[in-house]
Amino acid sequence: MQRCATFSQSSLSSYGYQIATTVYKRNIKMEDANPSQPAASQPAAAQVVLAPSRPKIAGKRSVFLAGTTSRTSGPDWRETLIDALSCLPVTIFNPLRPDWDSSWREDITFGPFREQVEWELDMQERADVVVVYYGAGTDAPISLLELGLCARSGKAIVACHQHYRKRGNVHIVSQRLGIEFLDASGDLAGAVIGRLRQMLDQEQEGA
Repeated sequence: MQRCATFSQSSLSSYGYQIATTVYKRNIKMEDANPSQPAASQPAAAQVVLAPSRPKIAGKRSVFLAGTTSRTSGPDWRETLIDALSCLPVTIFNPLRPDWDSSWREDITFGPFREQVEWELDMQERADVVVVYYGAGTDAPISLLELGLCARSGKAIVACHQHYRKRGNVHIVSQRLGIEFLDASGDLAGAVIGRLRQMLDQEQEGA
């Protein structure tokens, strides 16, 4: 079930509803909108972009999903977060790709690998919010690199499992640089929605 459909009324009022309606209204010319138009013909909410595709970006704001890719016995964190954000008109950059082959050489001269890495770098730079998730049972060296790339940008939100082996390092860096830090079991969707809402509020103040 989609998280955005199960928010409490207070959470929906303070996060999901306000940001969804604000982004929707700002993303189209209101004088061109037809109130009698069927809902199905209105712009879609979340746009999910999988690597290595580069379509035209539909969302007013965008989120990059960095972090652990190893599958666990529990729900996939990316799928859970995408479901939670699915009612919002944002673009979500998801680096997972269905055709990924673990036999690919991790070398700059190997085309598919280089394409993947460059896509991730480009989309992380393009995104307004970068979520970095650290699961249990892995060192996740690439995820540490991803955090390093965006640590001073003001974009990062970190979610870290209690049993992630490098949690202490990540926590200290986050605290020093003022990065929002959550436990993996925390309200990651609420944190992302809150950050997006803050951006919209700042835009409105400066308009």
